[in-house]
Formats: sequence, structure tokens, C-alpha cells
Amino acid sequence: MSLSSHIAELRRKHEHLSEQVEAARRSPGVDDLVVSDMKKQKLRLKEEIERLSHA
Repeated sequence: MSLSSHIAELRRKHEHLSEQVEAARRSPGVDDLVVSDMKKQKLRLKEEIERLSHA
């Protein structure tokens, strides 16, 4: 897998997590810890994307 395709895949995962977070925030039965965990995953993906983009 090339670097650009890897970054594109990470961006796709980040976007998918963003959608999941928004859906979870609108759903009254979702635990705040679940939302917090998804946000942490998004942050890790964003940091990895930034690191690879500037490598």
C-alpha cells in the first residue's frame, strides 16, 4: 500500500468515526464513555494522518 493510499484510508476511517460520533450524540441511550472512546480514536487517526502527511 502506498503512503497516499494509506493516508486516504485513514481519512476515510476518520470520517466514518465522525459520522458515528454524531449519530451517537443524537441517540439518547448511548453512554458518554462510548462517545469519548470514539473521539479518542478520531484524535489518534488525525494525529497519524498529520504525522504521515508531513513525513
